[in-house]
Amino acid sequence: MMNCAISGEVPEVPVVSTKSGLLFERRLIESHISDYGKCPVTGESLTIDDIVPIKSGKVIKPKLLHTASIPGLLGTFQNEWDGLMLSNFALEQQLHTARQELSHALYQHDSACRVIARLKKERDEARQLLAEVERHIPASTEAVTANAPLSNGKRAARDEETGPDAKKLCPGISADIITELTDCNAALSQKRKKRQIPEKLASIDALGRFTQLSSHPLHKTNKPGICSMDILHSKDVIATGGVDATAVIFDRPSGQILSTLTGHSKKVTSVKFVGDSDLLLTASADKTVRVWRDSGDGQYACGHTLNDHSEEVRAVTVHATNKYFVSASLDSTWCFYDLSSGLCLAKVADESEKVDYTAAAFHPDGLILGTGTSQSVVKIWDVKSQANVARFDGHTGEVTSISFSENGYFLATAAEDGVKLWDLRKLRNFRSFSSADANSVEFDPSGSYLGIAASDIRLYQTASVKAEWNLIKTLPDLSGTGKATCVKFGPDAQYVAVGSMDRNLRIFGLPGDENANADDDSAQDS
Repeated sequence: MMNCAISGEVPEVPVVSTKSGLLFERRLIESHISDYGKCPVTGESLTIDDIVPIKSGKVIKPKLLHTASIPGLLGTFQNEWDGLMLSNFALEQQLHTARQELSHALYQHDSACRVIARLKKERDEARQLLAEVERHIPASTEAVTANAPLSNGKRAARDEETGPDAKKLCPGISADIITELTDCNAALSQKRKKRQIPEKLASIDALGRFTQLSSHPLHKTNKPGICSMDILHSKDVIATGGVDATAVIFDRPSGQILSTLTGHSKKVTSVKFVGDSDLLLTASADKTVRVWRDSGDGQYACGHTLNDHSEEVRAVTVHATNKYFVSASLDSTWCFYDLSSGLCLAKVADESEKVDYTAAAFHPDGLILGTGTSQSVVKIWDVKSQANVARFDGHTGEVTSISFSENGYFLATAAEDGVKLWDLRKLRNFRSFSSADANSVEFDPSGSYLGIAASDIRLYQTASVKAEWNLIKTLPDLSGTGKATCVKFGPDAQYVAVGSMDRNLRIFGLPGDENANADDDSAQDS
């Protein structure tokens, strides 16, 4: 009995090569010829026609001796069972080892993640401390320089400006802060769905009967003019920023000046209270932002002087958490700050085009920032990614003021050509008010009324996109300058405060209002 030259087994269908005389299993040699076209042993060229089948009887393989009896079969089965058990034991050992290795790897990964998180925290703290040191070192140097006498007997002027090439370390907005902003957004959005108009909100009829109740000269006569204003509604206190480089804290019910904040070297372009606290932010043309805190006796002290901008700072706006704020500057950047430390977390510039920022405001929910520019463009930013997500064109001249409505849907912008209203859901302008040289636009905190300051002061009733926004009242500019610079609604719109370029703060409300200061002396224009 001959074996197949390929398999070494006795072929069931034997064939022989006419060229080499070798014996093959037919299916094997045919498959090999179809694949390679040659003899698998000699390597000669070989075709199907070169193999000849051989007739033979059916091959019956002899049984092995140990399988020819029952004890032999039992022994075979026992050997196979033992082999199976040994194989199963080896597999269990391998599984146990793999589980231990996996558990160890997971533990190492968890430990590594904890170490990385701790190192990141330490890095952020170190960056913050470094920024604080960098901020205080120049201040100490300036203090020494300020006291050094010059040859002519005069003192050296204190230089609080930072050079345009100075680099500030900005650690970025961390994931924890982004989570905090997102949670605040979700809470405020949910609260807004249940929002109701305050019961004490002044009626449309009341606004229609507003007249001037008092006038208060707050700033210096040699540099008259109020550039900005904000109201602390919880205490009915008004802050104004003037051309005379000071900010004034004014108690409206008593008609008294509580404090005058000095420290800026040029006009104060923006003032903003932080929530219901006694913190106040001021921005100035001297390129700085200052954070002021009430020391308890009505006197405000400067806690931080921020020098992250290289040009005039035009606006500051506070986030809804009251922990962060943004400043916008003519140096084509806006900065996101941590309020408690005064650390600039991010300094953002638009890489696609150069624009100078003249106004800024946070959306009520806090994840969107609106900015106005001197190039007549309004830009909308995603605070989390610091990406420009929308832009509004259509104004002529510098955008002087922007304001978001409390409902979160509308944005009002003021410029030289008047005021425009934008629908944030469809990103389009749906209404315009012709008011030449509009300097300020402001929604009241309830979103029910809109105020515009220009050559006069106009109060509108807010409505929907398709409904008409009715003019309620036009208040004259009594300053004689023909330029009202800012307008703000008091608590529950019970009065309107107006600033102008004659240094006077004017209060408009209902005649006979018992909370208004009707002192004849203060009612006289300076």
